[in-house]
Amino acid sequence: MSEAQLIQGNEACARGALAAGCNFYGGYPITPSSEIAEHMVRMLPDAGGVFVQMEDEIASLAAVIGASLAGSKAMTATSGPGFSLMQEHIGFAVMAEVPCVVVNVMRGGPSTGLPTSPSQGDVMQARWGTHGDHPAIVLAPSSVGEVFDLTVRAFNLAERFRTPVILLYDEVIGHTRESVQLPEKVEIVDRVRPDGDAADFLPKAADATGVPPLPAFGDGYRFHVTGLSHDERGFPTDDGHVAGALLDRIHTKVSDYEDEITAAETFMLDDAEVALFAYGIVGRSAREAVLRSRDAGIKAGLIRPTTLWPFPSQQVAAAAAQVDKVIVAEMNLGQMIGEVERATAGQAEVVGHMRADGEPITPSELVGVVSAGGGGGH
Repeated sequence: MSEAQLIQGNEACARGALAAGCNFYGGYPITPSSEIAEHMVRMLPDAGGVFVQMEDEIASLAAVIGASLAGSKAMTATSGPGFSLMQEHIGFAVMAEVPCVVVNVMRGGPSTGLPTSPSQGDVMQARWGTHGDHPAIVLAPSSVGEVFDLTVRAFNLAERFRTPVILLYDEVIGHTRESVQLPEKVEIVDRVRPDGDAADFLPKAADATGVPPLPAFGDGYRFHVTGLSHDERGFPTDDGHVAGALLDRIHTKVSDYEDEITAAETFMLDDAEVALFAYGIVGRSAREAVLRSRDAGIKAGLIRPTTLWPFPSQQVAAAAAQVDKVIVAEMNLGQMIGEVERATAGQAEVVGHMRADGEPITPSELVGVVSAGGGGGH
C-alpha cells in the first residue's frame, strides 16, 4: 500500500480509472462530478491516454463508445441531467456489447433540481433508464477508498461482461476528503480478443460464458456494429428467434454470474433484532447509527449493498431472516424499498425512512428512527 493521502472522492474515482487502465475520457462538466474531469484532464495525457471535452453529454458517451470499439478502456462522468441525456447511448452500448464505465455523481432533481446537494434519486434510472429489456450493473461506494476500489471493479466488470457499468454515488461522497491508503497494484481484467482466422470470425458468436470476443477496429477482424437486433455476423435481423436469442444471451451473460457480481457488507447482524438497509452516504450514517443504537441497548445491525444492480437479493434475504424489522433509509422518496420487500418475502417487516430535500440523512436521525420502531421520513 502507498502512504496515506488526503483525497477527495471524485479524485479517487479518477485515480481508480487510471489504475484500471483507462486511457480515454470523453465528458462534459457538470456539478457535482466535474472534479473527475478536472483530474483526468491533468493525469490522463501523462499516462499516455486521451481526454476530450465534448459538446454535451450525448456526444460524450458516443465518443466513449467509439474509443472502446477502437480498443481503449473508456469512461465518462456526469450527474442527473447529463445522465438522462446519456440513456439512449447506454442502451446502444448494451445492445452492441461495448464495455465502458459511466459515473453518475447524484444530485437533487428532477430537472436541474439541487445542483450542489446530495441525492439518491437516480437508483431506478440507473436500472431502467434506457428503453427495452436490458441488464444493468450498478455499483455504489460509501467512502473515498471504496470509490477507488469500485471504479477499478467497474472497469473490470465492463471488460469481463462486455457491457456498460454504472458507478453511482452522491454529492457528499464525491466531495468528501478522507485519509486513504491506495493500493500500489490492482487486479486488472481485460476484454477477450479473438485469436482465430479473421476470415472465419463471427463477431457475436459467444462461447459458454455468453460473452463474445471483441477485436479493436484495425485488428484485422471485420465486424459490424449496430443497435438493431442482429445475428452472429453482427448484421441486423428481424427474425424473432434470432432477436430473442440475442436478448436472452445479453441478459444471461450477467444473470448467470450474479453471485460473482453482487456484493453487500453486513455489520453487527448476528444478534440483531432490527436491520438498517442503506447505501452510499446513508450507509455511513447507518453504520454509526447502529453503534449508537447498541449503546442505547437496541440490537441493531446493517446491510449495505455495494452492488445495487443486479440487486443482492440473496444477501438481503439472509439478513431479513435474522431480524424482525428492516428499515430502508434512502435520500429519495422510496426507490429501493420495493426491492427489499421483494427479497425479504415476508420474513421481516419492511419500513422506509425517506428524505428528498437535499440534506443527508444523519446518524442521529436514524437512531431516532430505530428507537421509534422505524418509518417516517421527510
